Amino acid sequence: MPIMACRIIGPREGFGGLQPTLIFSPTTEPKAGKLRLHFDVNATDRDQDAELQRLLKLGARPADISQTGEEPWHVLADPEDNESCLLRARLS
Repeated sequence: MPIMACRIIGPREGFGGLQPTLIFSPTTEPKAGKLRLHFDVNATDRDQDAELQRLLKLGARPADISQTGEEPWHVLADPEDNESCLLRARLS
């Protein structure tokens, strides 16, 4: 089985602090059911449109979950159909 690299998102200082650290560990196992987590994310170093284009180039695709089209966020699915929302700004 090939070794797959983890993706880490969070402060370089490590775990804890004011910002969360997320570690994404790839697996070769197929998805067995609906994902139990749903991430809402927003870029902090670029605007929503630029981040949307970046994510689409990385393999995300628009997902239809019966939204109206008037929402200020984009619903995306990764290549394994896990959904997340790209927000315009962080929700309080």
